[in-house]
Amino acid sequence: MRERYRTEYYKQYKKLFFIPIIILIICLGILVYNYQTTGDIIDKDVSLKGGTTATIYTDQSFPELEEDLLALFPEGDFFVRVLTEFGTETPLGVVVEVSNVDAEELEVALEQVTGLELTADNYSVEFVGSSLGESFYRQMLFAIVLAFLFMGLVVFATFRVFVPSFAVVFAAFADMVCTIAVLSLLQVQLSTAGIAALLLLIGYSIDTDILLTTKILKRKDGLVFDRLLSATKTGLTMTVTTLAALTVGYLFATSLVLQQMFLIIIIGLIFDVIMTYFMNAGLLVWYMKKKRSKT
Repeated sequence: MRERYRTEYYKQYKKLFFIPIIILIICLGILVYNYQTTGDIIDKDVSLKGGTTATIYTDQSFPELEEDLLALFPEGDFFVRVLTEFGTETPLGVVVEVSNVDAEELEVALEQVTGLELTADNYSVEFVGSSLGESFYRQMLFAIVLAFLFMGLVVFATFRVFVPSFAVVFAAFADMVCTIAVLSLLQVQLSTAGIAALLLLIGYSIDTDILLTTKILKRKDGLVFDRLLSATKTGLTMTVTTLAALTVGYLFATSLVLQQMFLIIIIGLIFDVIMTYFMNAGLLVWYMKKKRSKT
């Protein structure tokens, strides 16, 4: 049975390259379109672009709060989120984010549309300057670039072969690009915590790719297909258990920051399965066949 699977895989594995490549091209197209239409690849929240975050702690609900605020500030880019009690739909409060409305004006408007008297007991507000938010964003992007740079150096120093090393780095890059594209389609506003989750995602991606590459290149026991199968079983077990834990965390977490981090890693791990076992595995098999034919 395994012999039949091995023969069939060797016949078809090159075709699997096209699946991740097509996905990556589509995702790059989405990001390019976003940049051309909005000036950035993904929408950012106030922690990255600057603005005001106001939180009202109340058990009342305001289903038309965003529309009411837009009526007062037509040029406002409001984003309203409801805080609920863990495991229930009981409202605990509401969060309002906006980047182009003054904090004092926002407080007056909120009192007007909600009918509440906002005090220090039921209301809090945070302000991030636009220059500070943009500085955070640039520093986070620089951190990602440095992560890829040092990751690439370590991978090349470890394997000292271009094709497998490039495949590891490229898979991590593809995971991140595709994840950002999906977040854009889901209209998720990226925060500083979200960028931290992208850095974590790079680590998860490299982990599975290093495992796969090490077993195929460094191990000498058994056939290449057997080593590939062993690495795939181990890697998928790691990924599935992580996905299960993160999914539970996403469903039951009350923190919006944690939810965004969990969501980013969940999406990235799904893409990582495609990039690692469709593209990277195939490249490694192709490389080993080519290497064997030269010897």
